[in-house]
Amino acid sequence: MMMTAGFAFGQLPSTGVSPSNVLDGLYVQQHIPTKKVVSYAPLREADVMWSKRVWRTIDVQQKLNFPLFYPREPLTDRMALWDIIKYGIEEEGSLTPYELNGDGKFDFDGEFLYPLTSNGNPNDTAYITSRDNLLYSTSTVIKLDENGEPALDNDGFEEYITDKNAITADQIVKYYVKEDWFFDKQRSVMDVRIIGISPVIKEYDENGEMKEGEKQLFWLYFPECRYVFQNYFVYNRKNDAQRMSFDDLFWKRMFTSFIHKESNVYDREIGRYENYGVKALLESERIKNEMLIIEHDLWHL
Repeated sequence: MMMTAGFAFGQLPSTGVSPSNVLDGLYVQQHIPTKKVVSYAPLREADVMWSKRVWRTIDVQQKLNFPLFYPREPLTDRMALWDIIKYGIEEEGSLTPYELNGDGKFDFDGEFLYPLTSNGNPNDTAYITSRDNLLYSTSTVIKLDENGEPALDNDGFEEYITDKNAITADQIVKYYVKEDWFFDKQRSVMDVRIIGISPVIKEYDENGEMKEGEKQLFWLYFPECRYVFQNYFVYNRKNDAQRMSFDDLFWKRMFTSFIHKESNVYDREIGRYENYGVKALLESERIKNEMLIIEHDLWHL
């Protein structure tokens, strides 16, 4: 029976069954790997009395956000969020990345303007090249000959080649989240829906050296991500037998973050008018408290 279970669930993520069909645990973990997405509550335009769009920064170096960052290398039963995203784009093809630039314009706020799709042909060379530009970093290195010595060209100069390296989970420093807060008068609750999520890495130069600043990679449409995130475990600090999925983590808001932008007439981020770190955080808290006050006083508007 154990061998049958291993064969049946060995290809599903997060079951605790290793690729060699060895059960690394007490039982085959079936709940999360076979879990279905819980639908959002029905919502009509007439039900929304108030709404506000905000963009948040999730710093994975914060202790509460460690479940998004670790493990740095995939384990039998769990992966970091970046490895799941990469698997969904590169292996499954179930996630559609939205590029930040196209037609000479940029989409840093996640308007989902430039989807990267294979048009039904996942082996298309142009698609693979564009996809690898999002998931891999390139650097210029010296070409080595068969003896391990620097190769020289016809003029006696060292030859250089472009080296492609996969972006790993430990290179992810932040996630940007785009979300809508709203008050649903049918249920009399303040609710939130995440619209998009974007991974951010430290920026590197052509030689592979880390530079100051960060690089936003692409946007993902979060309602599409839910169908992938639901089948992967998130680590539970209190009880290994009561794990939840990444979809549960975002639904239950079990992460810490700060607001770096709200919808405004100037379409500008907080950092554009509050340059100092402490002042920017205080402005983020002001926006957060303003939404709480609106929730409490909404019926008096």
